[in-house]
Amino acid sequence: MNIVFDLTTLWAAVIAFAVFMYVVMDGFDLGIGMLLPVLDNGEERDQALNSVAPVWDGNETWLVLGGGGLFAAFPLAYAIVMPATYPLIIAMLLGLVFRGTGFEFRWRDPAHRRFWDFAITAGSLVAALSQGIILGALIQGVKVSGRAYAGGWTDWLSPYSLLTGLGTVVGYVLLGACWLAIKTEGKAEVHGYRFARLATFATGALMVGVSAATPFLFPEYYQRWFASPLIWFVAPVPVLTGIAFLTLLNALAAQRPWRAFLCALGIFALGMIGLGVSMYPHIVPPSLTIWDAAAPRRSQEFMIVGVALILPLILGYTGWAYWVFRGKVGTDGYH
Repeated sequence: MNIVFDLTTLWAAVIAFAVFMYVVMDGFDLGIGMLLPVLDNGEERDQALNSVAPVWDGNETWLVLGGGGLFAAFPLAYAIVMPATYPLIIAMLLGLVFRGTGFEFRWRDPAHRRFWDFAITAGSLVAALSQGIILGALIQGVKVSGRAYAGGWTDWLSPYSLLTGLGTVVGYVLLGACWLAIKTEGKAEVHGYRFARLATFATGALMVGVSAATPFLFPEYYQRWFASPLIWFVAPVPVLTGIAFLTLLNALAAQRPWRAFLCALGIFALGMIGLGVSMYPHIVPPSLTIWDAAAPRRSQEFMIVGVALILPLILGYTGWAYWVFRGKVGTDGYH
């Protein structure tokens, strides 16, 4: 596996970074939404939602950057992946809309708060599950004929894609539970630690399942992970992942929520590295590489200037928002 450092590879890295930042930023608030049914109605749920209320909508900026970047820098991949996953894309967007509506209305329409809480939970679950299945559908391969999608309406549906979907849901719950332990007090904080421990074991089991199945999807994937000499370069990924899980459990036992949250993010980062090991340089496995799908070089050069200007601004205002609303949400519902 030879890594070529050029503008196309830089664009692939930008999109991968945007996807990871979306997981970091929106993953935990989707997790909070899915945890609502196991939290007591009233003060506990209010604390949980107030912990993400100042930042949840801004977190989705990274989804726009990732999707827009794919359309601009790799238009052929966008044109193939979209029809291959249309039902999932539509479900994800509807889930995000439903969740956003619930966030806005649960305080403005207290008479129907239970319904809006359901909207937040259902929207979060549908969005998370759709994202995970999209990932699995892409990794397991997309049928391409010429320069167009050649598969059917439900080719994305398989045991493997359902496994990655469930893994994404449980992983987001882990992030949400760690965030709950960081930002809340009282019973909500206790529940955060409890559900984080449960989600850690579930995430670990599902991650093992996905990792065991992925190398057998394509012979090339298998060669990346088990053939010499590559095996010596990729072996640290599962080893570090195991260490991250053990450190996460230790941090939860010691009630170090920030350390636990960072370990959970590290697990997601290592998971993405593992996917990169399997897929690179394909952007639509098994037939389309990043260079096959790339926009003309002049277009990439023009757009990378915009990214260089916009990306620091996004990072800056995101960091500022989290700094302003740092600290715990008290039982009175305020920071």
